[in-house]
Amino acid sequence: MPALKPEEMHRLFAEALNAGKMDALLALYEPVASLIPQPGQLVTGTEGIRQALGAFLGMKPTIALETRKIVQAGDIALLYGKWTLKGTGPDGKPVSMAGQSTEVVRRQLDGTWRYVVDNPYAVE
Repeated sequence: MPALKPEEMHRLFAEALNAGKMDALLALYEPVASLIPQPGQLVTGTEGIRQALGAFLGMKPTIALETRKIVQAGDIALLYGKWTLKGTGPDGKPVSMAGQSTEVVRRQLDGTWRYVVDNPYAVE
C-alpha cells in the first residue's frame, strides 16, 4: 500500500522492513532516490537501495520508527524520526542499533508519496 500522506511513510517503512518485504520497501522510494545505509556512504537508485536494504533484511530485523515532526511545503515534506532496530548479525550475535532520521519525501503525480532522500543517521 502506498503512502497517501507524508505521515504514513514511517509506518509503511517499518511494516515492510519487519515483514521482510523488499518489493514493498522499494515501492516507497523514487527510482532515483538516495539512501545513506551507514554514515559516510550514499547509494542512489533502485539497485543501490535494494543492495543496501538487503543487508538489513538479512538481519531479520525488527524496527520501531517514530515520526517526531513533519514540515511540508506543497509537494515536498521533510520528516524527522527516531528509530531502534534489533536483529541478528552475520555471526549469529544480536545486533541493536538506534538513531534519528531525516527524510525528504515528494508527492507523486498519482498523489502518493515516496522517499527522495533517506538519511537514517541524520544526527551522526
